[in-house]
Amino acid sequence: MRDTVRCLRAIAVAAPAVGLVTCGSGGSSLEVAPLDTDPPRLEAAAPIEGDGLAARMVPGDIVAGFAAFLDGIQTSKPAGYVNSGVPLVHGTVAAVIRVRAARTLSTWHGAPIVERKLYAPVGLVGAELVDHLQAAGLTLVDTLNGGAVAGARHPQELLALARTAVQRAREQAELTLAEAWCASEQRPLYIDGGISGSGTAAKSDFAVGIVKSHKTLYASSGAISVVTSLPIGARSTAFEIRSPRRTTVASWYLRLRDPAGRDPLFGLVRVEIARSAFTIAHADLVSCWILAERAPLSLPDKRWSTMAYGIRDCEEYLRATA
Repeated sequence: MRDTVRCLRAIAVAAPAVGLVTCGSGGSSLEVAPLDTDPPRLEAAAPIEGDGLAARMVPGDIVAGFAAFLDGIQTSKPAGYVNSGVPLVHGTVAAVIRVRAARTLSTWHGAPIVERKLYAPVGLVGAELVDHLQAAGLTLVDTLNGGAVAGARHPQELLALARTAVQRAREQAELTLAEAWCASEQRPLYIDGGISGSGTAAKSDFAVGIVKSHKTLYASSGAISVVTSLPIGARSTAFEIRSPRRTTVASWYLRLRDPAGRDPLFGLVRVEIARSAFTIAHADLVSCWILAERAPLSLPDKRWSTMAYGIRDCEEYLRATA
């Protein structure tokens, strides 16, 4: 980020006509602000275990079954503005798989994926500045995806476009690692987030996606109480999640911690596995593996009620190295 700001300052001095003003290197990350204002919603899903959504206690021994954990991070900061309103955003994305052996975590294949790029609406910054940025060796990503420029755009809208583009880059880095693992390993991988966006991982017997946020709840209005009233150690019956742009997966809800006296979604996760891998016995086994990851606690992270320690380790490792 500091190197990028220095580079932009040099361009601003060398080419004042481009209208570039730089930001300090200590600005707030765009990730601290809400990304969108879409309302939470319910979405019906086709049941594949029984006739409808129901609760069941997870049988079997709570044993650790995951060999590794996958997660990524992103940071987006404005590095400068063109014509007093068009932002140039410095984005860093990183992803890593951390393998567990003898209670010790190490990095799979030696190093994480780390990418640093400059994100900007190319059609709004001007060809002269684009030439200067490229001559300076900065990797430029067009947040408009090469689309036409339809008049002036709000600066906050342009910042949101940049943040979304950085998020896509982080998801792609995670996807690359997930697919590499599934192509070369035959051991269970705990993935932070859903897997339906990956054709390979979404069809692998060894990829398990754990979703911690619940802006979309897969339940009808009449069955929502089944999800919100799940007791600790219980799961919902399974259902299919289908989308024209994603791979169909099997999914279910699992309660990790006692919600008594707390939000009804406290300690609740949603699990995704390959549709072809689903059986009731396998869903129970995977649920036992996830329940085993409740300890050690991921404190002081605010998401400790649903975050496995292996995922926190991924994030801490990436913050320290990337």
